[in-house]
Amino acid sequence: MSPRHPLLLDLAGRRVVVVGGGPVAARRTRGLLADGADVHVVAPALCEDLADLAAAGALTWSAREYAPGDLDGAWLVHTATGERRADDAVAADAEVSRTWCVRADDAAASTAWTPAVARAGDVTVAVSAGGDPRRAVALRAALQLQLDTGGLPLRRRRAGRGHVTLVGGGPGDPGLITTRGRRALAEADVVVVDRLAPRALLDELEPDVEVVEAGKAPHAHTLTQTEINRLLVERARAGQRVVRLKGGDPFVLGRGGEELAACRQAGVDVTVVPGVTSAIAVPGAAGVPVTHRDVARQVTIVSAHDAQTDWETLARLRGTLVLLMGVARLGEHMARLTSHGLDAATPVAVVEDGTLPSQRTTLGTVGDIAERALAVGVRNPAVVVVGAVATLATTLGGVASRG
Repeated sequence: MSPRHPLLLDLAGRRVVVVGGGPVAARRTRGLLADGADVHVVAPALCEDLADLAAAGALTWSAREYAPGDLDGAWLVHTATGERRADDAVAADAEVSRTWCVRADDAAASTAWTPAVARAGDVTVAVSAGGDPRRAVALRAALQLQLDTGGLPLRRRRAGRGHVTLVGGGPGDPGLITTRGRRALAEADVVVVDRLAPRALLDELEPDVEVVEAGKAPHAHTLTQTEINRLLVERARAGQRVVRLKGGDPFVLGRGGEELAACRQAGVDVTVVPGVTSAIAVPGAAGVPVTHRDVARQVTIVSAHDAQTDWETLARLRGTLVLLMGVARLGEHMARLTSHGLDAATPVAVVEDGTLPSQRTTLGTVGDIAERALAVGVRNPAVVVVGAVATLATTLGGVASRG
């Protein structure tokens, strides 16, 4: 093949003609529409996907065979009729009118080619493999995986508009962050990190990425919530890409809503990347499903260090009760539940360091779990599960400590 000149085109609002109405033409058309092109399809009939797009007004359609003059005003043409003679005619007219032509039937006879494309945010990587589309697709898939998981250098090297991304880091194991969360970290200029976030991921950051500690431990806050909000806004306004890396999910007792509101009120671009919440994942990792057929059909998640917790209502609830941040006052919480009528024989599981190699489960009942936890030295971070599902840890979760 002769040398090819790679080029990215701005098709927004520009006329592009697609000749053909089958599945190949539909695939090409969807990509063109996603790039903002003004697409005109010429074909006697349309496949279902193209017909839906035409009915929705996303494109214009000439319900006939291709005719001279159809390329007038076109910047680009794709021909995919499935008939060599028809594609030859389109290509010949495109040559005369100096319109770039992509042929689905014969790459060697084309004057333009559509590469396999991998995208991540504002990064676009186009792959051409010497006329071997399967090789190009395989390369694209490998690149896309690396882009999605932050395996390639995605940080901007030029100044741009600032942005905040609230990332849920998952329950502890770094492998349980989402691929989108990893990509956000790879793009970050500043990472504002919580104490329970998957901190091993910080070792993967480039050396000049700033890491700001914003961890909160009982009676020991590195930054107040107001200071965190201000920091996020200030850094984004300075043109930096800021990642707020939190444990679990930002919106499950993580104050993510407050940070989102602060950014929105300041006019700062902000994105939320949900995470796997420890309230569900940590019990699951210990073999305790928070809902289970014929055992529990509902689950209630509570911040156990909130002074306004309604223990009377919680004691009456059916299903599973999950307490976060509840170890320090475990005995007090259990006493309040029993004082409001919860059976002291109700099973309880306390899971420390969930999803990490040091994970440990301590089993007991509402009446004795505080004593058992004290005997084995249970410490935060831990998730407390109250309800019949806690007994499943012995059958589904393997070895557990019983004090």
